[in-house]
This record gives sequence, C-alpha cells and structure tokens, in this order.
Amino acid sequence: MTKLTCISPIDGSVHAERPVLSLDAAQAAVARARKAQKSWAARPLSERIALVSAGAERLCEGGDAAVEELARMMGRPTRYGGEWGGVKERTAYMSQIAAETLAPMVVENSARFERRIEREPHGVVFVIAPWNYPYLTAINTIVPALIAGNAVMLKHATQTLLAGERIVRAFTEAGVPADVFQNVFLDHATTEALIASRAFGFVNFTGSVRGGQAIERAAAGTFTALGLELGGKDPGYVMEDADLDAAVATLMDGAMYNSGQCCCGIERIYVVESLYDAFVEKSVELVKGYVLGNPLSPDTTIGPMANRRFADTVRSQTAEAVAQGAVALIPTSPADDGGCYLTPQILVNVDHSMRVMREESFGPVVGIMKVRDDEEAIELMNDCDYGLTASLWTQDADRAARIGRQIETGTVFMNRCDYLDPALCWTGCKDTGRGAALSVLGYHSLTRPKSFHLRKAL
Repeated sequence: MTKLTCISPIDGSVHAERPVLSLDAAQAAVARARKAQKSWAARPLSERIALVSAGAERLCEGGDAAVEELARMMGRPTRYGGEWGGVKERTAYMSQIAAETLAPMVVENSARFERRIEREPHGVVFVIAPWNYPYLTAINTIVPALIAGNAVMLKHATQTLLAGERIVRAFTEAGVPADVFQNVFLDHATTEALIASRAFGFVNFTGSVRGGQAIERAAAGTFTALGLELGGKDPGYVMEDADLDAAVATLMDGAMYNSGQCCCGIERIYVVESLYDAFVEKSVELVKGYVLGNPLSPDTTIGPMANRRFADTVRSQTAEAVAQGAVALIPTSPADDGGCYLTPQILVNVDHSMRVMREESFGPVVGIMKVRDDEEAIELMNDCDYGLTASLWTQDADRAARIGRQIETGTVFMNRCDYLDPALCWTGCKDTGRGAALSVLGYHSLTRPKSFHLRKAL
C-alpha cells in the first residue's frame, strides 16, 4: 500500500505516515460529499455560519501541541505560535459579509415580473493546501466554501500531513457533518484522475507553477472552475522619502520570516541611490542577529527549511549568483548543516541576469539593487514571470498609487508587506496563477450565478 510520509526537517526523522486512498475509495468519498452537500446547502445561512465559525474557533484551541506539531512538520519556530490570529480574522470577516454577498441581486419584483440573480454553490469544492501556512491558506477557501453551501474535500501537502486531519476534526467536533467536510490522503495519479472525471465543481490549489500546470492539464476539457495561487517573486521598492528604519525592519522580516517560505514574502528589493548604503548596512546588522537553530528552542528565530530540496534550490541560486559577481554579506551560521538548516543571506552586486533575482527562491535569501528613479524601479519590478504583491515605501500615497497602477501584480502595499487582508481580493497575474480568494470576490469564485426570469401574469 502506498503511503505518504512526512519527514521532519528538524532531524530527518519520520514524523508521520498515512496510507493513500485507492481510486475507488476516493470516488466513494466524493459521492458521499456530493450527497451530503444538498442537505447542507438547504440549511439556513445563519446556521452554516455558526457551525463554520465554531469549527474555526475549535481549531484555534489546538494550543501548544498544535504549534509543536507544526514545528516538527515544517520547521517554523514555536516562539511564533500558531496561525490562529489570521484564522480568526479571516473567518470573522467572511462570516460578516456572507449574508449581503450571497443575497439575490433583485432586478425587478413587480406584479408582472420577478427577475433576480442568485449565487449557487458549485457542489463539491476540492482544496489542495500547501505546507508553508497549512492552516491559513486552507482556511481561505474552506470557510467561505462551506458557508456558501458547498461540501469540501481537503487534500493537504505531505509535508504537513497532519494539518488536514486537525482542521477537519475541529470542524466535525463543532457540528459540521462528517461527509460535508472530509480530509483525504491522495497520490498525484488519483488526484488527477478525480479532477479529469469532473468529480469537483471547483478546485483550489496553492503551490508551485508546475503543480498548477498539472491541475490545468487534468481539468482540460472538463470546464471545472479553478483557483490557482502559484509562484511569486515579490519586490520591495524603497524611495527617497521612506521611513528607513521601518522599511528595513519590515522588508527583512518579509524576506526572512518562516525561513523565507511565504507566498508573498519579499524576494528582491530595489532602493533609491540616496538610501542604498544605509539600507544595506542596517539590513545586514538586523539579519546578523537572527538565531538559526532547532525550531523547538525558544531562542531560535529562524528554523530549518521544510525540506532539503528546498534548501538546495536556494543554495544553488545563491552560489550561482556569487559566481557571477554577487557579494554575500551574512557569514555562514554555525548551525548551517548543508541540509535543511540554511543561513539567511543578503546579496548585493546583483542584477537580473541572475536566477536569484528572477526565479522564485522561496527561502531566506534576498537580493538588493540600487535604482535611479521610479521608472527604473517599475521596469525592474515588472521584469519577472510572477505577480502576487509589491511593497512600496514612501510617504506619498498618491505616488504609491501611481506606481502601483504600473506594476504587474495582484496586490500593492504601501509601507507594509507580507500580509493578507481578508476584505481585499487575494489574487495574482502571470505565472502566479489566476482566480480570487477572500473578499466579496472570493464568494463569487466559490459560487456560480443563476438567473431567474419569472413572468407572473400573461
């Protein structure tokens, strides 16, 4: 029997194993979900909201055990706690806007005609969740999908094998019917077979570009709705009127937090000439103070990367850049073992001929370039195959908005980064994928419009 195995980045030990479902068993699970969805959608919206909110609240009661489990699975230091603040914020907001967003759009209600547009659930929503923020990224779709009346099947990343079990258990214990929300362990072949057979009304995937392409191929010709959040290479731009200390602290945190394994983490920074030297000096001082080590230790501020192959990618990009003339400014940490434990790194003398400035790194390395003006910064920020977020640092909101309109990206930040606002649409362009999560538009993705044109009298 094929098993999925979670290898802990802490010490390379096997943390958890689970057998995968056969295709027949997976199809049976889908059939149960499809049957259960009808009665779930028929429940009053207020009841669905209450049950989903209770499920999220129960999930957040996982406490220290859940935080340690997460550290053992993917390496985030326990000092940072869980992802519960974001889970609560996103659940609360999507619950708050549900009634108004899902209400019928009434065009006419007269003696002769009733014309309206309703939002109808897709049926069964398939969530393929990533390991880097295993609760937050999954909740983005699970909560609004269930509230909108869909059944949900969750397939979590192997690296965070136990997260899906923990999420579904919490929601089931809170009263969401077991067949309405299921956690499944699937291999790639079964996953693709289910998608190709039109098993789902909507598929949401967060992960690599290659993974997104595989899902699009599997769905080809089925007309299944897809939401794909894929790679990123998010830039920061520091202008001459920026708050320098705030820019350094925030952008370095955005580049290095979670060992750089953030969907909207900062991977390249452009600094105007007048601030460049000071920005680099302060950034190096800050990053030199990070403590690389075992994520279970309260002293550790940066843990191992989730998997050896992820660390190897970052090492390869960094070594290649240095060979091409880049300069690495952070000395190798004693804890850097050549495996999952990787020294956070700042590179200067970089340019866009280097992979580290153009290809996704998804690790604790950032290149910093000097720029003359807005025009050069915009050109460099757009010289990339990805478009998720961009972080602009200035005191001039009009200038930030003007620059933001010229950047090919999904979200424009001013004086912050690496944050997901549930009231705004989470989306991207180019190789970052397609679709919309959270906000009003998130509900639109998880439902389909149905028009009613009722003629009352002839």
